[in-house]
Amino acid sequence: MHQKNDFWIFLILTIILIPAQITAQELAFVPEAKPINHIVAVVNEDVITRHELDEAIKTAISRMQQQGMQIPDQHILEEQVLESVITKRIQIQHAQEVGLSVAEPELDETINRIALDNQLTLPEFHTVLENDGISYNKFREEIREEMIIARLKEREVKHQVNVTEGEVDNFLQTQEASAVGDDEYRLAHIMILVPENMTADQIQQRAERAEMALTRLREGVEFSQIVSEFSDAADAKNGGIIEWRPISQMGPAFAQILEVLQPGDITSIVQSPNGFHIFKLLGRRAQETPTVIIDQTHARHILIKINELTSENDGKLKILALKDRLDRGESFEEVAKLYSEDASASSGGDLGWLSPGDTVPDFERVMNALLPGEISDPVRSQFGWHLIQVMERRTQDISLDRRRQSARQAIRTRKADVVIQDWLQQLHDQAYIEYRLDQEL
Repeated sequence: MHQKNDFWIFLILTIILIPAQITAQELAFVPEAKPINHIVAVVNEDVITRHELDEAIKTAISRMQQQGMQIPDQHILEEQVLESVITKRIQIQHAQEVGLSVAEPELDETINRIALDNQLTLPEFHTVLENDGISYNKFREEIREEMIIARLKEREVKHQVNVTEGEVDNFLQTQEASAVGDDEYRLAHIMILVPENMTADQIQQRAERAEMALTRLREGVEFSQIVSEFSDAADAKNGGIIEWRPISQMGPAFAQILEVLQPGDITSIVQSPNGFHIFKLLGRRAQETPTVIIDQTHARHILIKINELTSENDGKLKILALKDRLDRGESFEEVAKLYSEDASASSGGDLGWLSPGDTVPDFERVMNALLPGEISDPVRSQFGWHLIQVMERRTQDISLDRRRQSARQAIRTRKADVVIQDWLQQLHDQAYIEYRLDQEL
């Protein structure tokens, strides 16, 4: 009934286009390869070719130039981009192992949404891609992979991250008592990763690496250059940029350090359970917490699902028969308990108080047109056939709800960052990876 959170869809607007996979088995049947397209890395059963790496490097350079970033030395850039391609390949392989995929209609909808976000029709979008030298089919497969990776990460976060109401309460209380406030910060960062299984000597070596990075920064070397050379974070290829984020999402220890910085300032080395960090403040702005007043609807419904057991025609006949019974005076609550096919049936179809956007557009449009007590004609949505009754309406101040929602998201984001970093490291450690850049002639 309720829409899923599709926040990850918008992340694909900033993807790095990396050519499609070529398996080791497929490569064996390719006619004699030219030297320029030899293997630069083996990742489990797959290979990465020189051509793939060169294409990814071209994309990375173009993005850096657009963002005004300093381009690292060729050798450093090659290693960094290759690591990015390997990380993506490992994730796609893992998604295949666990059976994650994206259906064609979902992919079509996402691509249409990208075109709309860029104020283009689909044919116009095709033309833009062609003018940029990108084939539509290649772009389509890259979007599919980014969607799969986003779902894969969300799957890990869902399994491992839980936010309790007590944590939300503590977060809000700490925020009110803190002098830091809740301004939004735009940062660049360097992270020297320290995995859990490292020895004391290995940790000391990582600490020395962090000190070397800080020394280079204090000598005046560009921050983005040091990010490229030293950072182990997944966002190193983007200059280590952390886009606008409430300071509360950074955690209390980081918040105290960042709060005193002025734009352009660089921190000393900050240690966390993940490793050693260096931050540069790029910007700071006040985060507004306006009063939020919305119209809410208390509604209930009866749902007949369309599936392999119920055809479109049978579903419509069923819902029409139920509408006839309601028109003859039968109780909506009792009919919903007996016949509705979703979780709300046990409560007589009661959906509680609904805010704008809580339901799918087809449902919401009809619901909004009903008077209290009125029952709709049959309504078709992606879930099946509905009958809707509006019970009452109200205007509600949801400012506190929004604050709690924001706090919950801040806590979840903070936990998710740690989970994803650890998970990517585990995938990397478990994979067979053979680097062949040094074997190039």
